Amino acid sequence: MTDSGLSGFDARSWLFAPGDSARKMEKAAAGPADIVLIDLEDAVAVAEKPAARKRTADFLAAHSDSDRRRLWVRVNPLDGPHTLADLAAIVPARPGGIMLPKSRGGHDVRTLDHYLSALEVASGAEPGDIEVIVLAPESAEAVFTTGTYRGAPRLTALTWGVEDLAESLGASTNLGPDGGYGFTYELARSLCLVGAATAGVAAVDTIYGDYRDLDGARARAEKARREGFRGMLAIHPDQVEVINAAFAPSDQELAAAKEIVDLFAADPEAGAIGYRGALLDRPHLARAQALLATRRHA
Repeated sequence: MTDSGLSGFDARSWLFAPGDSARKMEKAAAGPADIVLIDLEDAVAVAEKPAARKRTADFLAAHSDSDRRRLWVRVNPLDGPHTLADLAAIVPARPGGIMLPKSRGGHDVRTLDHYLSALEVASGAEPGDIEVIVLAPESAEAVFTTGTYRGAPRLTALTWGVEDLAESLGASTNLGPDGGYGFTYELARSLCLVGAATAGVAAVDTIYGDYRDLDGARARAEKARREGFRGMLAIHPDQVEVINAAFAPSDQELAAAKEIVDLFAADPEAGAIGYRGALLDRPHLARAQALLATRRHA
């Protein structure tokens, strides 16, 4: 297993693996994904959920503490009957984090934090050690609450779910005539990005559904990074290296960022500097510093 050493905030690739398949979990964990998302929700039929919980807990327990930092679990939604059973089974095995699907707002993360804290104490773990990524917006209701996550405990990233949102809206498709997302889904995607920035957490773009179209996945991931997303969900191992590469800055970008940082460092009182025929101010410096910090985490 590759230990990425990354928190959820710094992760580029988030690869789903069904919790009812030990083989697929092992394959995902052996690959280069920054985070492996073991799925107890959509990938597991209701009748198979008890067995999947045990299989997932056993899988987590079989790995070292450092390995488990990149092994996260998507539990079932809080408004359904399965979440507490999911958490009771897996928290003692100490996953690196929890993905909360169909979150209705920041209050859901606070409720999840209470559950996690109680179960961590009961199992002898340090309270607060498990991180959280939220799927929101993933329903019509959640489109209106993407700005409510500031200060939510444990939260490290925000992402969104295009297929579940389409189902919630009663849509026959989430695509427009040009093959891209329709307006409503681009709006939801933008609100996820803005909500994550408001909360001070990472924005993670949703899946690219055609796992055979790696060129399309690459283009989507590169677009996402330009817009401010820090990572992307993956549904197939073949997508992982494409995503990792797309979210890694190029040598040219790094060299330019270092030049900008060095120019401001040489004149710390300057509000703006000239650079390659352009005038750059402090927001440009902040972006250059953020780019260099991203490279250090990669």
